[in-house]
Amino acid sequence: MASIALRRGLQALVTRPREEAEKLAAALAARGIRTLIEPLMEVHFRAAASPDLTGVQAVLCTSANGVRALARASAERRLPLLAVGDATAERAHAEGFTSVASASGDAADLVRLVAARLDPREGRLLHVCGSAVAGDLAGDLRTRGFAVERSILYEATPIAALSPAATDAIGSGMVDFALFFSPRTAAIFARLANDADLARGCGTMTALSISATADAALGILPWRERCIAEWPEQGALLAALDHLLAERRPD
Repeated sequence: MASIALRRGLQALVTRPREEAEKLAAALAARGIRTLIEPLMEVHFRAAASPDLTGVQAVLCTSANGVRALARASAERRLPLLAVGDATAERAHAEGFTSVASASGDAADLVRLVAARLDPREGRLLHVCGSAVAGDLAGDLRTRGFAVERSILYEATPIAALSPAATDAIGSGMVDFALFFSPRTAAIFARLANDADLARGCGTMTALSISATADAALGILPWRERCIAEWPEQGALLAALDHLLAERRPD
């Protein structure tokens, strides 16, 4: 598979934050795919006081940035941390948290993990998040009897425009795949690409999205093809990419 990709000179646009994108680039390189890293949001950690963890039985993190923000704001590492997915859990381990569990999915999976692992009578939950929150994790958990508090420790703001490198590569048809890991980044890309008059370039690209919600945000652009991971994790997204590569393998 890798030799076929190299022969074709395939390239993927990765829209994740740079640290996660660089790790993903290694997985793509193993498939013979070059990576163009284009983070679509800039993360600003708040210089806030350490969150009050009194009476908290567990922390919930729905992004790797939430883990980073918590690690900056507090020295506590022993409190149970429940992560939405494996990448977020991996970041928690890297930051030194000692009791980490992954829901290996999306917010609904995290709700199910909390309900299976925790007891509402044992204390409140702290959801570490950014200023923009997708869905209603806290509300869903409150219906199950949990007391949930949000702690906003960072802001993720969209970039103003695509970089010249990304604009040139997309416009010249040099990008074969674009990978999207959240509805928000997908929507940001769709808007910026439309603003930059890159619809024709997107017509040569296949969009791979982590979820149906992320995919829906891309609908204003005329993609060559759109694919959705079978479950909301990077491994499933790479599996979808592998399937595409196999389909395009010459006889």
